[in-house]
Amino acid sequence: MVPRQTTIALYSHAAIFCCPSVYEPFGIINLEAMACGTPVVGSAVGGINEVVVHGETGFLVDPHLSSEPPHDPIAPAKFEQGLAEAINRLAADEDLRERMSQAGRERVERYYSWRSIAQQTYDLYRRLRPQRS
Repeated sequence: MVPRQTTIALYSHAAIFCCPSVYEPFGIINLEAMACGTPVVGSAVGGINEVVVHGETGFLVDPHLSSEPPHDPIAPAKFEQGLAEAINRLAADEDLRERMSQAGRERVERYYSWRSIAQQTYDLYRRLRPQRS
């Protein structure tokens, strides 16, 4: 296991983070990269779709999954090409990387910071609590 400080340093020094997972229930690793200002290229699946905003905080690539279990990619070469194109686009455009870097940090702070999660939880409980007359 990589120590937390080393993980932060690795994310912070990376120009691009790639998450080619075809199954990702939440996508915490993408949030970690975005929190460190690293744009994400990821699969358009599961929780990655919830975390990464295509064209704003990174790029999402369709893995072309089978509709039948175990839902493996049916066109792996097309998926690989999509990932490579997204990575190359970011690698070639420093301004785009910087915009996505900033947008990713802002998204993490706005929706996924401890302060934000605590406020969202508090607001939910307030809405669910029966109102007293």
